[in-house]
Amino acid sequence: MVDGDQARGRARTVPRTWPATWPADAARRAAPWPWPGSAISHAPRQIERLRDWALADSAPGRLTPWLAASFGIGIAIYFAADREPQWWAAPALTLVAFLVVVVARGRPVGFIVALFGLALCGGFAAATLRGATVAHAVMERPAYGVSIKGYIEAREERERSDRIIVRVEALEAARIDHRPQRVRLSLRKGSAPPVGAFVEFKARLNPPFEQMRPGGYDFARDLYFQGIGGVGFVSGKVTTLPPPKPPGLAIDYARVIGGLRDAIDARIRAAVSGDSGAIASALITGKRDAISANVNEAMYVSSLGHILSISGYHMAVVAGVVFFVFRAGLALFPAVATRYPIKKWAALAALAAAAFYLLLSGAEVATRRAFIMTAVVLVGVLFDRAALTLRNLALAAFAVLLTTPEALVHPSFQMSFAATMALVAAYEGGMPLKGAGRDSSLGARIAMLGVREVAMLITASIVAGLATMPFAAFHFHRMAPYGVLANLLGMPIVSIWVMPSGLLALLALPFGFDAPLWRVMGEGIEWMTAVALWVASLPGAVGRIPAFGIGPLILCSAGLVVICLSRTPLRLGGAAMIVAAAMWAARTPSPDVFVAHSRDVIAVRGANGKLTVAKIASDSFALREWLAASADARDAKDKTLAQGATCDENGCIVKLADGRLVALARTAQAVAEDCTRAAVLVTRRSAPADCAALVIDRSRRHGHGALALRRSDNDWQVEAARPPSVNRPWAPATTPKPAAANVAAPVATKTAEQSEQDRPAPTHSQD
Repeated sequence: MVDGDQARGRARTVPRTWPATWPADAARRAAPWPWPGSAISHAPRQIERLRDWALADSAPGRLTPWLAASFGIGIAIYFAADREPQWWAAPALTLVAFLVVVVARGRPVGFIVALFGLALCGGFAAATLRGATVAHAVMERPAYGVSIKGYIEAREERERSDRIIVRVEALEAARIDHRPQRVRLSLRKGSAPPVGAFVEFKARLNPPFEQMRPGGYDFARDLYFQGIGGVGFVSGKVTTLPPPKPPGLAIDYARVIGGLRDAIDARIRAAVSGDSGAIASALITGKRDAISANVNEAMYVSSLGHILSISGYHMAVVAGVVFFVFRAGLALFPAVATRYPIKKWAALAALAAAAFYLLLSGAEVATRRAFIMTAVVLVGVLFDRAALTLRNLALAAFAVLLTTPEALVHPSFQMSFAATMALVAAYEGGMPLKGAGRDSSLGARIAMLGVREVAMLITASIVAGLATMPFAAFHFHRMAPYGVLANLLGMPIVSIWVMPSGLLALLALPFGFDAPLWRVMGEGIEWMTAVALWVASLPGAVGRIPAFGIGPLILCSAGLVVICLSRTPLRLGGAAMIVAAAMWAARTPSPDVFVAHSRDVIAVRGANGKLTVAKIASDSFALREWLAASADARDAKDKTLAQGATCDENGCIVKLADGRLVALARTAQAVAEDCTRAAVLVTRRSAPADCAALVIDRSRRHGHGALALRRSDNDWQVEAARPPSVNRPWAPATTPKPAAANVAAPVATKTAEQSEQDRPAPTHSQD
């Protein structure tokens, strides 16, 4: 029998022939369980080929990326659970899986399978322990006139308001179910005190925002892992008070970094005005919320939006520029260049610059992930290892998911790693024109260099665009048809003009000579903005896609992983998975009715396939989500949305595609009348028990949160954003509590502007 260590040792020498070193009977005896069939020697030739391909793709040197994928699957299983796992159960299962690995270490096939099981259990345990570590109280009901004292941990400047995160030290309210430890609040633009200040104010608090539709993005989950238990807006004056006690190292650090970011932001805005200054500040300090809505939208429509979020691209540019300048500078001194490892010195300098950039930009999750990936590459240079490999990418994924498992379900992580994985796989497979023109004349080499760089940029844009397309379609319901054109015109300017100018300006800032460099940076940003606006204005610039379920996304993600990680014909199976996922997504039926969690707003799909909206309260955020999920280009304020709805003081009536009625009832009289004539009745009141319509009322017997209704034969399928079976810390189960008969629930008085201010902003990061 072939010893496992010996087999693995030979695999390192000749990895391509690793499966061939195992005779069929030896592989069968080494495995902890037999291969399908009476004996592997009698298996069809196709099965033997599949086995050989699988072993080749999981050979030493190629196994780590697959283990990272298995680790991610374990995290995904955690988030798919209906109930929060016991904190001890997953670590115990991981220990058992580790013991299985130890037992199977001499069995080549069994050892690989056991490693996959250990990685999966490890991912599940990492997510479970992370959830237990960040556990905190989450509000379940609104609270009014809440008096709060606390420290400001973070401050954001937005287009129409400011937003702060407050660590609560004291909280007083007439009625509040759970006291949150941290809250996120909106307030009047320009009125937010600096980070680290101890403040007192009154506010209205709400529970973290739920999904706007079933299957939509879960903002409450995001806020939970940020430690935020309530959101809302400041309803009075913010007063700064002397702190009752030292705030602690975390607040002191936030104050220092916040002050530095504000100072740099002020210098940039003084030199560069308008959107160019806001974008310049976003690229350097990470403060990107002051960019105007039209420019922000154009950036994402044109596929240049990834530039606005400090992540992989920015870290690569900063580290690359510092590495090149430092190494080139040392190379000017032959005595140093010939005696010392200046390449490694340059890598250390680049690592230090990337770390400073991480701290300066606020160290958000996406930025931390980008720093880890960049650090892995630079450490590889220090140890004379290849930098651009799938194994290094897998190590970065392990580092990110171990520290922040919740990043797996965030679009930023998904799109970033999908694009990077596809680019590294394409690089390992050979990019077009790679190495061309080496034996040509100088003029021909210069000409070929330009052609090669353009071809590389086009190829990289296509590869990254195709890899991120499924995630952009799932989360944002759109694609960027002209993304390659926008990146071809805009990215070179950012790489060779905008970012180097910004880095030089940072170096010149302490000496007071930074203003001209900020203006140079702003001129490059103006070109980039012009490209984004022009591309966004082209016909068909927004490719809208109806929403589809998580199933097609999982299948497509699995196919992408197989294509990128496999080096055998098994990658054809990955392509087949992607095709199947596309067909599955295309066949997803659109809901016939959307119902807001407040039961005050509905959208009904009519005979023309478009939504008609009826409402007795305003919820623009939910409307935008429903329209995007329906691939409808109309704005939430479009007056045509109400065409087809008949409303009066008692409520509204809207027709379905088959002519039947959906009623939104406000009064007891409307409830009684609509029970006899409507197919669906939505109301905040209690409906009679003998109501003939499908009733969506305050009893919430169909589930909590927003609802989506689909007509199926002669019945209705009701899908809830929070089904009754779900009870997670960020989505606690709510006990059904019928209202008193014919007593309307109070409608909160809140201006439309305030409602929009404390809404979460969707994350568009694509890098």
